[in-house]
Amino acid sequence: MRDLEMRHVSQPVEFRSADDGPGTLDGYAIVFNKYSQNLGGFVERVDPAAATKSVSDKLPVVARYNHDDNFLLGTIEAGTLRLEVDDVGVRYIVDLPDTSAGRDVAALAKRGDLRYSSFAFHTLEDEWDVTEQGFPLRTLRSIQLVDVAPVVNPAYRDSTVGVRSLAEHLHIEVDAVAAASTDELRSLLSGEPVETPVEVRADEQEEEGQSETHPSITMRQRLLELDNLK
Repeated sequence: MRDLEMRHVSQPVEFRSADDGPGTLDGYAIVFNKYSQNLGGFVERVDPAAATKSVSDKLPVVARYNHDDNFLLGTIEAGTLRLEVDDVGVRYIVDLPDTSAGRDVAALAKRGDLRYSSFAFHTLEDEWDVTEQGFPLRTLRSIQLVDVAPVVNPAYRDSTVGVRSLAEHLHIEVDAVAAASTDELRSLLSGEPVETPVEVRADEQEEEGQSETHPSITMRQRLLELDNLK
């Protein structure tokens, strides 16, 4: 199982008042088949079946404001958090607790200050391809959902795990992925040649006093291997 990842969804969180507590939050933690922002050289989408097992097996998913343990809002185990999978994505409904965290979240939601939702997960299975525009594309096929959360600042864009996954898929080093151009990554993923052919070998450049970094050499080696397979 890979390290924990977090992503956000730019969709409004709906608030409903209640007579027996601060109220209820309702939003989508995951939206299916929608491209993410650039996550550092690739974009990402979530397959509609990715979280089905987590939801159907009633894994102990929790709702935490800003993913903070100090601001627990609800849990699957207690029935105060409910998850539903529909054509749009994974929807969460959480009954806010009568705590300082719950009341604060209710007040922010009433004012319209909560504009994002987020989800934390472990990737179980992913797949790599390219978009119609030739940009590297990661598809999350199966995930283990950990928590869902209303968030103020959608700052959880750490793509380290995704970059490592791409490096594993391409059988190159992580640094080589970070140093590669979009054209080089597209070539490795799709099998299409790069727009600017690689003509100078790394050892030739070293002889000329123009040595390159190891990531560049690794990437060039992979591109040359790809050409030799054609």
